[in-house]
Amino acid sequence: QVQLVESGGGLVQDGGSLRLSCVASGRTFASYAVGWFRQAPGKEREFVGSIRWNDSTRLADSVKGRFIISIDNAKNTVYLQMNGLKPEDTAVYYCAASATGRSTSSHYWDDWGQGTQVTVSS
Repeated sequence: QVQLVESGGGLVQDGGSLRLSCVASGRTFASYAVGWFRQAPGKEREFVGSIRWNDSTRLADSVKGRFIISIDNAKNTVYLQMNGLKPEDTAVYYCAASATGRSTSSHYWDDWGQGTQVTVSS
């Protein structure tokens, strides 16, 4: 099992930036992928992006060109740099761990953090 703790959410204006952090513990960092998901009120949890220890990344089409995922193996931390934020990015953002990280469906991710709220005002 992997323990995940997110931080860095907050309120930002349209076009602004935020950086989320996800600190992982409990298993060797190289043995799983870390993903970011988000869930807006009344909507399903959706995939934002993922990264493996070897820096291979995936991003949802809706955030490509605006969001960047990076990893600091020494700190067991994954970052989600969010630039050009839009009101439709408003959601609770979660990080999750998966042995393979191949699926964009939240059902196939095993361990979850508590989430951090991101609110983008227009």
